[in-house]
Amino acid sequence: MYQLQFILAQTGTNTMGTLDIVLFLVAIVGVIAFGIRQGNKESADEVKSGDAAGYFLAGRGLTWWLVGFSLIAANISTEQFVGMSGQAADWLGMAIASYEWMAAVTLVVTAFVFLPKLLRCGIYTIPEFLEYRYGVLSRSVMAVSTLVILVGVPTASVIYSGAKVVSVFFHDISVLGVDLGSITVGCWIIGASAALYVFVGGLKACAWTDLIWGAALIIGGALVMFLAFGAMKDAKPADLILSKVNNSTATVEDLEKASAYERFILLNDGKDGEAVAAAGENLEGGKLHMKRPITDPAIPWTALVLGLWIPNFFYWGLNQYIVQRTLGSKSLAEGQKGIVFAAALKLIIPFIVVIPGILCFNLYRSDLAEEATKKNAVAIEEIGKGTTLVYPFAENYVKTNPEQALLVYAHNAKIAGITPTPLTDSSAAGVFEANNALLADTKAPKGSKLIGYDYDAAFPILLRNLMKPGITWFVLAAIFGAVVSSLASMLNSAATIATMDIYQKFNKNATQSQLVGAGKSFTLLFVLIACLIAPFLGNPAFGGIFTIIQEFQGFISPGILAVFLFGFLAPRTPRYFGWLGIMVNIALYGSIKWFVGPFLCARGLWFSNEISFLDRMSICFLTIIFIGVVVTLLNPLQTPAKLPVSDTIVLESSKTAKIGGVAVIVAMIVLYIMFW
Repeated sequence: MYQLQFILAQTGTNTMGTLDIVLFLVAIVGVIAFGIRQGNKESADEVKSGDAAGYFLAGRGLTWWLVGFSLIAANISTEQFVGMSGQAADWLGMAIASYEWMAAVTLVVTAFVFLPKLLRCGIYTIPEFLEYRYGVLSRSVMAVSTLVILVGVPTASVIYSGAKVVSVFFHDISVLGVDLGSITVGCWIIGASAALYVFVGGLKACAWTDLIWGAALIIGGALVMFLAFGAMKDAKPADLILSKVNNSTATVEDLEKASAYERFILLNDGKDGEAVAAAGENLEGGKLHMKRPITDPAIPWTALVLGLWIPNFFYWGLNQYIVQRTLGSKSLAEGQKGIVFAAALKLIIPFIVVIPGILCFNLYRSDLAEEATKKNAVAIEEIGKGTTLVYPFAENYVKTNPEQALLVYAHNAKIAGITPTPLTDSSAAGVFEANNALLADTKAPKGSKLIGYDYDAAFPILLRNLMKPGITWFVLAAIFGAVVSSLASMLNSAATIATMDIYQKFNKNATQSQLVGAGKSFTLLFVLIACLIAPFLGNPAFGGIFTIIQEFQGFISPGILAVFLFGFLAPRTPRYFGWLGIMVNIALYGSIKWFVGPFLCARGLWFSNEISFLDRMSICFLTIIFIGVVVTLLNPLQTPAKLPVSDTIVLESSKTAKIGGVAVIVAMIVLYIMFW
């Protein structure tokens, strides 16, 4: 311990004293031990040892407050604190909060539309519902596609983003020869911690620890925001003014007379919230507005009409690692109250995740640029050695590294065998557009994208710069606990799908203890795969961790949502539509992403230079809905499909939850009006 304290002092990272380190370790170990103890204690009281329902669904005995906090803790992790905060630090600002505020409404709908139908069947997994409604093939197709996406994308992404926090905060720190600043080392530490946690305790351990981590996350995030506004108050106006959005009219004199909150508004609130340019990354319009122009590559206003609802309904209503908590509810009423409670908490998440991300860009632009330089280092070194790759770069890269950008541009021209047109516009936008035009005319293989700011480092940088002795342990413990909690939830749900939807089909006579043993084995396999993938997700070509997750969910979410809607609402839809809808969505989304989209955009047949992933989701969803309507009209089932009814779960709806649900929807509408 004293050796670590000495290393921390030598490297200048003095925000963690010996007491902080001890409290951090005690908190992590203590909470996890408490969760495992509670889970094992209730398992002995409520279900037989080795019962699959006890391990995978917490014995179907979760109360509303456990369900609510567990939903938030499973959802809010470094995916948000790194990815969403990073997107906010970039051009999106408050617009990224739509994921949270729309989720609140989605949760209310889930509580009263999706949950009753799922609980009525008494299922373990979401794919299991498809077998009852559409057949075994549909269940298998969803199970396999869900596992591939779940393990390869969200699980690996949570591991990477957690390691990102560790690597930025503990940069240049080694313990017993292990570099804690290494992304790879961080990935294996986090992956191993979560695997041990879920291996021993199952869903019950997750639920009890989520109760603590969920509350700690909200308190810790609020504390970071409070400290960031304090730093904003003390910052020099001459430094802050460099971070204002392009259409802000703020001056140094304005900032000198303003309070911390007024400075935040002056720097980030554009005149009308619209982007000042139509393409590329020059989209630094007002960051405090929800409405983005139709040309926005991430969240155009068109996505608010349909596209953004698709991943929300899939995630909260049909995503195994989230829904597994509600499937473990003691009753329908308990599940509904827990979901509405989580919906209310979702309304405040942007204030502790999104706003700190915006503040980070205002306060620590140079730190974000320094992290980008580290990320670019390998590519720059390869260019110096004469690599045959060409390199795209962001417009902000030209702004922060103007001379280096020109050298990269010259390198690209040389490799492409193209004599570059003399730059008539030497501005950042001019060099950026010239390089894009050059790369469009060459078939030379591309290297990683060079960036000016590492936005994914926004929240970790806030921690590094704002945390003080005595409070550091709490915030870091909350975030680390959230990472482990979310990861454990994902591993538990992936193991549940693999066990109940695949393993049990090949071993129909498996005992309860064999099912639990298979689930534990799958847990170890999946964490190994995710840890091997995770370190590669930092490549700038992916566009940020939050984008990675949302982008690849599009391969399955529109199709699965459409298939379930027909399963819930259209009892005569033919059984083959279950697997057909999912498979068509995978093929259609991929073709739009890699072939149709680029073809249309290159010829000016789309609104912008890229079809955003939310618009791709909308196209796929509407296409699958159309197919469902056609096959239902042309080839309906002669006898309406009937679903099984479980007699072990109380299915009476909650009046209290209904009142709370209405209040949540009204609050969401008010927030949109305030920030539109």
